Amino acid sequence: MAATPVENAVSDPASELAFAKKLEQGDRKTFEVFYAAFYPRIYGFVAKRMANRADAEEIVQEVFLNVFLSIGSFRGDAPLASWIFGVTRRTIARRFRRKRHATVPMPEDESFQDSYRDKSAATPLESYEAQERLDSMSAVVENQLSREQWAVFVRHHLQDDSVATIASSLDKTEDAVKSNLYRTRKALLAS
Repeated sequence: MAATPVENAVSDPASELAFAKKLEQGDRKTFEVFYAAFYPRIYGFVAKRMANRADAEEIVQEVFLNVFLSIGSFRGDAPLASWIFGVTRRTIARRFRRKRHATVPMPEDESFQDSYRDKSAATPLESYEAQERLDSMSAVVENQLSREQWAVFVRHHLQDDSVATIASSLDKTEDAVKSNLYRTRKALLAS
């Protein structure tokens, strides 16, 4: 994948901070480079999560406004793109939390309501948050856990094997298995 103009313009954390500072100061050329580089990526990210194009376009504009208003808080601890997509996720989440307009109530006939309502269906916000959590946990499994840690976790929590059984089959002490389980749970909960 080819580097974006922003990625070409900022190759290290110090230059990302300088780029963000120019953006904060309102440098038009910097904003044009930034907008051209990130609009397609942000629009694609938002469009996958929204039901219609108009909402996606509106949210993308909110994202750019939020980035512009809060760029001064970018510290360079993470890549600029990561920070921007954090702003994007929070903007989407706020959209789902906004109060809905008043609606016309459904008839009180319970048989009518029961036939059209799935009581177990998640709201769009719940679905979005669940997907974000799943993506975050998947990244932890792929990038932070060893195969052994994940295997021990699966055996204990998904296959209901006891700590003693796992320790015996892996030729490890029960304390070693408990330690692996603790580290795995801690990493997953931190995600």
